[in-house]
Amino acid sequence: MRGDNEQQAGMYSYISPEQRVPADHPLRPIRKMTDEIFKQLSPRFDKLYSRVGRPSIAPERLLRALLLQVLYSVRSERMLMEQLSYNMLFRWFVGLNMDDAVWDATTFSKNRDRLLRGEIAEEFFAAVLDLARGKELLSDEHFTVDGTMVEGWASLKSFQPKDEAERTSNDKPDDPGNPTVNFHGQKRSNKTHQSRTDADLRLFKKTKGSEAKLAYQGHVLMENRNGLVVNATLTIASGTAEREAALALIEQRPQKMRMTLGADKAYDTKDFVADLRACQVTPHVAQSNKNRRSAIDARTTRHPGYQVSQRKRKRVEEIFGWLKTVGLLRKTRHRGLALVGWIFKFATAAYNLVRIRNLAEVT
Repeated sequence: MRGDNEQQAGMYSYISPEQRVPADHPLRPIRKMTDEIFKQLSPRFDKLYSRVGRPSIAPERLLRALLLQVLYSVRSERMLMEQLSYNMLFRWFVGLNMDDAVWDATTFSKNRDRLLRGEIAEEFFAAVLDLARGKELLSDEHFTVDGTMVEGWASLKSFQPKDEAERTSNDKPDDPGNPTVNFHGQKRSNKTHQSRTDADLRLFKKTKGSEAKLAYQGHVLMENRNGLVVNATLTIASGTAEREAALALIEQRPQKMRMTLGADKAYDTKDFVADLRACQVTPHVAQSNKNRRSAIDARTTRHPGYQVSQRKRKRVEEIFGWLKTVGLLRKTRHRGLALVGWIFKFATAAYNLVRIRNLAEVT
């Protein structure tokens, strides 16, 4: 017998979102971990908000929504609000009932900026690390550092001369919104040019032979036992940013005990290796012997631990791969070093949550 295709809208639903989400859904462990973290951060949230006035978006719900944006690769706040309006799974995770109104995208962004000023991303990241430490998932001795290029939200057409006279001497553009620009014959560098869209971007290329792009550089410090990120930062792109950021990340470690640090050939310089040894860090850096003498000698390479570090350090690429594909950081959707750095740190915390959940399932 053919079924009836007529639909009659129901006025009531007696099944809650909690009952509709399967007990083994991958988001349930993450929701449980975030609830535990938000209880710790609740006193910090109280300091960010006034005791009088109109209630804003609860910071716990805002951060859960941002987590969904990272975990499900939602490319804009407007699309995230659209998903929250009809996606029952998203509503459950954020903490919205079926009849609760969804926020305006602009209001959501302004409330996110309040958390940016309160440095909540750093505290959320630290709370995730404390959770991993309580589960004994972190190494205290063996680490890896690396950097990656994060392409900025700006066109090369915005990379114009800093000199106002030189910038305005061109002919009237054929299309003010998207003018035709011919770069042939022009010498452009970060000393003479600057992006008019995002002044913090720099013209940079990661490897020889690749095209230069307007970008930032993201850096992570990974512990080698389970591949968790123990620190992360975003900097202005430069040829020395990776080594400078590596030293800064190491200095921020809470315990100044001896440790090993794996890295690729870009870190094999005499000054960097000497700085590591001065910080009580054994440099397990890959040797760069092509047309030069490596700063890493047999004192380091003869130990079996050096080879182990060389194998383990490749796992840092898994972090960058996840951040760029799932976390949408191949090309950032925001502008300014502060905001993009906030998003980068928060995305690495989201990666750690996924990693902790996967490790818990294995054990």
